[in-house]
Amino acid sequence: MAGKGAPDFFYKEAQRLGYVARSAFKLVQIQKQHKLIKPGSSILDLGCAPGSWLQVACQSLGPFHNGGSVIGIDHKKVKVPSMHCDSRVQTVSADVMTLPKRQLRDLSPKQKGYSVILSDMCPLVSGITTKDAALSFELGMRALDLAVGRVASVCNSDGDNQDEEQCNDLPGSDDGGVLRVGGHIVIKLLESEDAKEISQICKPLFAKSSWLRPKATRPSSREIYLICQGLKPEIKI
Repeated sequence: MAGKGAPDFFYKEAQRLGYVARSAFKLVQIQKQHKLIKPGSSILDLGCAPGSWLQVACQSLGPFHNGGSVIGIDHKKVKVPSMHCDSRVQTVSADVMTLPKRQLRDLSPKQKGYSVILSDMCPLVSGITTKDAALSFELGMRALDLAVGRVASVCNSDGDNQDEEQCNDLPGSDDGGVLRVGGHIVIKLLESEDAKEISQICKPLFAKSSWLRPKATRPSSREIYLICQGLKPEIKI
């Protein structure tokens, strides 16, 4: 069991319902409130270990005949949970920080990208607030880069003052992201000024953005989720 202390309600519920971790209930709440995953959705789960979000994502697709797919990426080798998952779920062992967008897109149905990207990535917490926040920001920016492309995520953050030539020189700036127009992304972050910066970057790129601290989040945790819905077509590059 992750964390300290006696098993809590969510831990016990996860065991009772067959989820591999209590974190499943975070996505359950996100899905219940925002309905990001629909029948036929193509879902990318970044940092998918231990697999609880794979379970909830597959459940949210509905019956097998509805179609859809779930691709989980993690630097660890993650076995697809037998409970709540079916053949629509696959996992790939790879480093999200270096995985090329082209390869990630090739994993999607018909190589057309994903309709929902879930990033539950979190750094190994050191206890040093500023360091942990900086690492969380880096992971969040990587998720956003994979979703919409580096130019959109970095250059649009300060469009009036950004040097256009500098933007064009950014690695990976010649291709867009793997999130489809109209798609959604969920990014886990640690509360900080850096987290607010990512929110500001996302606002012009999506039709709607909001914050959520799920009820299943441990009281001692500073994690919070940025939920961005409806990727605008004009930012696809």
